[in-house]
Amino acid sequence: MDSFIAALTIFVLAIFVGFEVITKVPPILHTPLMSGSNAISGITIIGSIIAAGAKYTTLAAILGVTAVTFATINVVGGFLVTHRMLQMFQKPKTDQKEKKKS
Repeated sequence: MDSFIAALTIFVLAIFVGFEVITKVPPILHTPLMSGSNAISGITIIGSIIAAGAKYTTLAAILGVTAVTFATINVVGGFLVTHRMLQMFQKPKTDQKEKKKS
């Protein structure tokens, strides 16, 4: 029970620290910050795979597989948003007909 209380305390402190750090970042830097966190989200997949493969109870295996699913959705969604954001900064492609007219 003591380890649960310690883990819960660390979790709550991490929430407060994360909130304080994110609120100090200017709004213009939120998207690049979230894009950079995609690499860190990959660690979540590794942890959830370890949890799913551990030989504990059936409930632990089900929760592990659920964690793998949600972590994968998180990473793929993050990369899709990053790709879309980077496309906003590309120059628009012109038609070949427009080039010939010039």
